[in-house]
Amino acid sequence: MILIALTGGIGSGKSRAAAILEEFGAHSISADTLAREVLERGEDGYNEVVAYFGDEILNEGQIDRKKLAEIVFNDSNQLEVLESITHPLIRAKFVSETRGLPENSVVVYEIPLLAESISRQKQLDFDHVIVLESETETRVARLIERGLSAKEAQLRIANQYSDAQRKEIATHLIKNEGSLEELINALSQWWSKFISPEIAK
Repeated sequence: MILIALTGGIGSGKSRAAAILEEFGAHSISADTLAREVLERGEDGYNEVVAYFGDEILNEGQIDRKKLAEIVFNDSNQLEVLESITHPLIRAKFVSETRGLPENSVVVYEIPLLAESISRQKQLDFDHVIVLESETETRVARLIERGLSAKEAQLRIANQYSDAQRKEIATHLIKNEGSLEELINALSQWWSKFISPEIAK
């Protein structure tokens, strides 16, 4: 099995890149999706997060992710607590999802906070680490299109590692400043050079 980590700052285009790699034949897993799952009612993550942050983060019995985000993205200590609860649960779900795949699978794990996780866990177990890079102004514009205010977008970017810190864990850097076609071409060239030969073995 070939494990590929796909990371980059918020708004760098990870989901779009993961979808492209899926078209090439990869099996894509999103850490954000797993994060939502571990916070669903009845899950251990739900119970631990509500126990710590209180009922004020709930909306009709479910965790209101926007309320939770307002708390943690304005307080790095609170963000660290949330991640200490959710990251081990997310990792366990990832391992569970990959366990049943064929041995020759190519798995792309879209994981925004890979660099931050490695700094705490001191481990890296991916065959390739793609870091997507986009200028801050580009990322803010994309986040505004998603419905965030400019202030919310800048705050979320500020709460993540810098591009320089992400470069330290990268095996491959891919710029995502242009069109969708340019991103497809960049990923296609990367796949042909690094993944196709491994699949052919």
